[in-house]
Order: sequence, then structure tokens, then C-alpha cells
Amino acid sequence: MLRRQYREIPFVWALIFISAVSLAQESLQMPSHAQKHVTVPSPPIENKHDALTAEKERPGIVRTYYIAADEVDWDYTPRGRNLAGLPHAESAEDESGGAPRHRVFHKAVYHEYVDGSFSTVKIRPQQWEHLGILGPLIRAEVGDSIRVVFKNNTHLSVTLHPHGLEYKKDAEGAMYTDGTSGPVKADDKVVPGGTYTYLWTVPERSGPAAMDESSVLWMYHSHFVESTDINTGLIGPIIITRRGMARPDGSPKDVDREFITDFALFDETDSWFFEGNAGKQIRALRSKTLNPALREQNTLYSINGFIEANIPLMTMRKGEHVRWYLLSNSNEDDIHMAHWHGNTVVWNKMRMDSLSLGPMAMVTADMVPDSEGIWLFHCHVNDHFVNGMVGLYQVLP
Repeated sequence: MLRRQYREIPFVWALIFISAVSLAQESLQMPSHAQKHVTVPSPPIENKHDALTAEKERPGIVRTYYIAADEVDWDYTPRGRNLAGLPHAESAEDESGGAPRHRVFHKAVYHEYVDGSFSTVKIRPQQWEHLGILGPLIRAEVGDSIRVVFKNNTHLSVTLHPHGLEYKKDAEGAMYTDGTSGPVKADDKVVPGGTYTYLWTVPERSGPAAMDESSVLWMYHSHFVESTDINTGLIGPIIITRRGMARPDGSPKDVDREFITDFALFDETDSWFFEGNAGKQIRALRSKTLNPALREQNTLYSINGFIEANIPLMTMRKGEHVRWYLLSNSNEDDIHMAHWHGNTVVWNKMRMDSLSLGPMAMVTADMVPDSEGIWLFHCHVNDHFVNGMVGLYQVLP
């Protein structure tokens, strides 16, 4: 009996072995839907690092823009009335007994052209009509390069200087004593009728930081005589998107709609055209000796170069991911409090309905609107508000 049990032991072990092999084969043949509890090992950490490195080293593209400085007659109130309240004849600034405010001024602005012939202005898409006096939007993704072929169609000497981007001394676009000379100095001043090509690059430090959203705002402007150039109208926006987060046109993939607003005091007494002689660029007797009342009368409290809600209605839909980019001009009084009626934004991980802007500020805030209707969007500094720094935005169902 004992001998028979010993003879059966190898047979039992054989059965166990065959069963184990069968189970292993069945597990290999399990359909994918039945393997949801199977643990798949993560790739080695060095593979993740290699993928990240490869993404960072992925060559960007060169985005070329043809931009010119042109002279225009700019109307701060193209609709001819205060769209947020009373007509101009009954506006608060005219009830004091002063002369009616002039609303059309000769200015210089940046325009985008179709190609390097500079014969055809590129039509601004409807979604960007609210940019108004601002120059064309320059976009890029981290890793890209930006090439701006610039032509000066004005009677002034002007430049094109970017904030936040990387550039060499020959692409700075700013006039000051910096030890350069010869060809490296040519970017400092583009004379009337002249052309110059600026090349800027977009490294990681020009894009969103770790705590930022997927895109950030910079600006560009003329920097020959900075304050006067900006008051003349030469300023525009730059948006940089995080690497891997840009659509082909450079816009962020995770955003449904974008708006750019420049809260700007345009001091027309500090414009190159104030004396009416642009060719000689006369700047005689400016702000230090000018009649303060005359200066106040010729300062326009605008959003994108529009006053009293004449900015095109900024429209979005309820529940969309909307990104607002806010900037301000360089005057000492360009201290603003941008305020949205009806909805809130998130800035710097905080819920807000008002954002503070100092001179030359560049701020990005996100909104997911939940209140339908037409809402006021304005500067909450009292003097700015009553003088027309007001716009409207609309939330559709």
C-alpha cells in the first residue's frame, strides 16, 4: 500500500505541472477586456526622462510676420456716441463747461501685411477686431523663432522692441548708449521708408512658468523715444504658448476663446504729431510747461484705443474656457483696476472680479462665464471710469 502511494506521487506532480502550464497559456490568451486587473509595469524612469528631453529638443518653427508702421487718423469713438450711457454732448466731461473733446487724432500704428512687398494689408479676423489701435498679434510656441520683417511707412524714426523674448543686440530695437556700433546698431532706429528684419527666439524662460496657465502675454512697442512712441500709437501684443500646447496657429489648445485689452491713457500732447509737424518731430514745450488743462483735454482714457464703450462687443458663450490678456501703457497715470461685471476670473490661482494693473503691466486671467447677458468691463479708478475707460462684453447661452 505504501509502495503504491509513492508510485502515485510523480503522477500528482505531473498533473500540477500540466495545470500550471495550461493556466499560464490561458492568461496569455485572455482577451484585452479581461485583462483590466493585470498590472503593467511602468517604463523605466530613464525612458520618461528621454521622452521629456526629446520634446524639449524638438526643433521649433520660424514664424514670419510682415509688419509696418503706418500713419492713420484714429477715431477713439467710431460709433459717435457713448455706448454705455449718455451721448457725448451730455457726457460728464462736457458738463463742466469745457470745450467738446476731440475724438480723431493723427497717429502711427502697426499693421500686418500679407508679404514682404508691403502692398496689401492683412485683413484682421473678426475675432480680433476688438484689438483696435493695437498692432497685430504675434504668436509663438516655446522653442520657436519669430522673424519680423519691419517697414517704416511713417515720417518718424521708429523701432520694434519685444518684451520677454530672447534676442541679440542687433534685434533689440531700442535706442540708448549700449556700446554697440555699425551693423549691430542698425536696429536702434528705422528711418522713414526703411526696412529692418528682427529675429527673436522663444526659450523656456519666455513661456509659461510652472504655475502659469498654458500661455502668457508679452508686448512689443517702438523704443526710439519710448513714451512718445507709445503715446503716438506704436504698441502691440505677443502671446507665447507652452511647448506642446499650441495649435498650428500658435493658440493654446485648452482655451476656447481669447481677448486682449490694453488699458491705456493716450496723452496726445506727448504724441509726435501734436504740433502737426511729424517730419521734424518737434517736441517743444511738452508736459513740463504745457497748460495742464490742455493736456487733460487731450488725454484719452481708452481700452484698445476706444473710449466710452466704442470697443467692438467682446462675445463668448456660457461655459467656454475664456482667456483674458490685459496690458497697460507707460504713462505715470496708467494705474488701473480692470473690473468685470457679472462674472469672475482666476488669476494666480485666486478668484477675482477685479485686477490691478500698473504701467506696462502684462497679466493673464481665465474665465468660465456662467452669467448670460451684456456686461460692463471697465477701469474702476473713478477718474478713468468717468472719462470713458469702459467697454462691454457679452455672454451668450
